[in-house]
Amino acid sequence: MTSLSGYLPYAFALIIAIPFLVLLRQFVHSYITLKNQEIKLLTVKSNSENKAHSYERMTLFLDRMKPSNLIQKFDRELAVHEFIFLTEKTINEEFEYNSSQQLYITKNSWKNIVDSKNAIIELLHKTYDGLKGEVQLDEFKTIFIMNYMEGNDYIVETIEDLRKEILIIT
Repeated sequence: MTSLSGYLPYAFALIIAIPFLVLLRQFVHSYITLKNQEIKLLTVKSNSENKAHSYERMTLFLDRMKPSNLIQKFDRELAVHEFIFLTEKTINEEFEYNSSQQLYITKNSWKNIVDSKNAIIELLHKTYDGLKGEVQLDEFKTIFIMNYMEGNDYIVETIEDLRKEILIIT
């Protein structure tokens, strides 16, 4: 029995240490789980912010593409074909600059944005082709706006779709 009495302090220490080790293990496991959840939450929040920023940028792009905003650009002394060239170039450059936003925007919304861009460029050319004769830039701009107003306001419709989607996301 004396041989067992030498191990008694170790057995007592082991009996006391085991519950502490189990509790410590549970605490560490819970802490790691909470930290993983926090990281996931921050990732989702960051992604949501990226999406919101993308929708804002594309809304601004669409707003700049409205004919009422396009006709205010450039010098009034330009020829009509120069105005069309510069306007188309500006639209395409800004579109290319914002093209990375398609990563955060739904496929349908991106298609609507591309369709709106192409429709504005096509309207510029159709208006010019429809005039056949030489007209002043101010006359061209007036006819361009009138042609846009006669059809669907696809830019406003696309902006409204973006607005609805961002409400769902955020």
